[in-house]
Amino acid sequence: MVNMDQDERMDYLIERLKAESYQYRNLWAEKEERPKLLRALMNVRLPRSIDNDYLRVQADYLKEAAREKGIVRVEDIPTVEEEYGSSHPFAGMLSIWQGDITRIAADAIVNAANSQLLGCFIPCHKCIDNAIHSAAGIELRMECDAIMKAKRRRYGSRYEELTGRAEITGGYNLPAKHVIHTVGPIVKNKLNHALRQQLADCYRNVMECAMIRDVRTLAFCCISTGEFRFPNDVAAKIAVKTVEEVLEKQAKYFERIIFNVFREKDLGYYRKILIK
Repeated sequence: MVNMDQDERMDYLIERLKAESYQYRNLWAEKEERPKLLRALMNVRLPRSIDNDYLRVQADYLKEAAREKGIVRVEDIPTVEEEYGSSHPFAGMLSIWQGDITRIAADAIVNAANSQLLGCFIPCHKCIDNAIHSAAGIELRMECDAIMKAKRRRYGSRYEELTGRAEITGGYNLPAKHVIHTVGPIVKNKLNHALRQQLADCYRNVMECAMIRDVRTLAFCCISTGEFRFPNDVAAKIAVKTVEEVLEKQAKYFERIIFNVFREKDLGYYRKILIK
């Protein structure tokens, strides 16, 4: 395991995960598809312990993968004041950044989690929950599982994480030090006041969690706007308004708040709100 290159690390991790389950032992993929196979095996793995040899190789593999993608430092992301000349009251603290949130080396990034709080089990799914867990490594699911087991001992075996709550974990192999997980509201039919309030609760509780754990730089994803079908434009307005309300009273706790977007339309919505 000493001086492995990335392909050797990947092969080692794949074989270790395949060996854990009889149904996966005969899986095989061409060289160009093997990164997807590794990610898929990580995605479906149940939260259970594994030896330190695996964790060391995984750390080397994922941290090198992060370096290859390109780690983005908070100080390299301009504020809306610097980038757009915005006169927003908090223009010197707020940023909009378009790209992969798993690249950001903030004190914490925000994960739009599901009510099981264990990450996405669908192999290579395109949701942010899957992306964050895949980049962090299997320890993230293990810590989330410990959190949920403690809650189920307290609240009952059928407990699911409540919408709007926030929980903080380590970042493991991410550039970010921590991940703050929050379950956003699901829009099944029409948008209503309760759903709007639940989304605001997500942003407020994430920031309260950040303050408790001395998280000074924080990158938000667009909570609930993907699989949970919250309208993107409304979600952006709620996000900015809630962050503003917290900063009006607690700005001293934060150095930078980043609104991370992936889609072009979300970039447009945040620009429209914050460029004044």
